[in-house]
Amino acid sequence: MQSARFKYLITLVFSTIFLVSCSTTPSGRTQLVLKSDAELTIEGTRQFNDLRNTAPLVQDRATIDYVACVANAIVDVLEGDDAAMYWELAIIDQPQVNAFVLPGGKIAVFGGILTVAKNQNQLGTVLGHEVAHVTARHSNERASNAMISDVGIDIAAILVGGGYARQTQAAGDAMRTGAALGIMNPFSRMQESEADLIGLDYMAMAGFDPRESVQLWQNMNATNKAAIPEFMSTHPSGETRIEDLVDALPRALILYNKAREEGKDPQCYP
Repeated sequence: MQSARFKYLITLVFSTIFLVSCSTTPSGRTQLVLKSDAELTIEGTRQFNDLRNTAPLVQDRATIDYVACVANAIVDVLEGDDAAMYWELAIIDQPQVNAFVLPGGKIAVFGGILTVAKNQNQLGTVLGHEVAHVTARHSNERASNAMISDVGIDIAAILVGGGYARQTQAAGDAMRTGAALGIMNPFSRMQESEADLIGLDYMAMAGFDPRESVQLWQNMNATNKAAIPEFMSTHPSGETRIEDLVDALPRALILYNKAREEGKDPQCYP
């Protein structure tokens, strides 16, 4: 009886959290956000400053201007709080084919990405994706989801363990492994896919050709020979991303043609 009442109370608490903590991404998906955006921005800014103080940064002016031109063109299509955000860019002088974003509009690009993103349109695909992670509040969502997952696992482990410490510990360890593969990884893949599609709209609205997004991922696939199975990865496979982008091209091309009619022609060159 006490166990049933305990489960009911936990269900009630979690339901209340979900009801009062829902937000909506630019794609219209409902998401859970429990963290303070302001706190995450402060932490993101701190990490970004540490990065700029410790990592080797590209010094070539032409490369800096080129990447900044593409980034600025994409940020210029944003509206509201996203447009008012203090966006910053760092180009790391290392050969990794990678880019990432920190809360608060802090974008980091590794120089190696320019060996795969062959032109401004393909670089626009990368930067549109990173900007979308910020506007969709993915960092907040992931932190919130992890917090809920940890609490839920601890509660479930107590119930499964039946009050015995060793059984509770074993149950918790097993559930955390399952959560990583069955909850957190698919959740992260969902975010990556969403950022691909939101970013595709951003790049098209900025005047970059969205058809080049497919070529970018073909280039990525050619460099990623040792890809791990998709179900073990936090990112969708290159093939999955290409299929999703192709499906989204008709809408993106409408946005692109409209942008071109409005005179948007970034003309960013290295």
